[in-house]
Amino acid sequence: MESSALDKRTSDKVAFISFIIPEFAAAFKISMPEAYRYLVQYGGFDFLDRHWWALHTDNKYWALLDIYDVCRENGGYLR
Repeated sequence: MESSALDKRTSDKVAFISFIIPEFAAAFKISMPEAYRYLVQYGGFDFLDRHWWALHTDNKYWALLDIYDVCRENGGYLR
């Protein structure tokens, strides 16, 4: 029973990350590959990986802002 719960959780995590990266790219008017590289380089992807469960319950706008704030604090500035 635990493995199916883990599988569902993993599936939910992948679904959210697959949703939020294109949303991040669109919000900041950059390509998806640029968004991915930016998030990895400035710690946003690690933040997203660790805190996806809380982020997915938030409004998309606030989730994107939280992720951007983490990146900005690590030196990543976008237009």
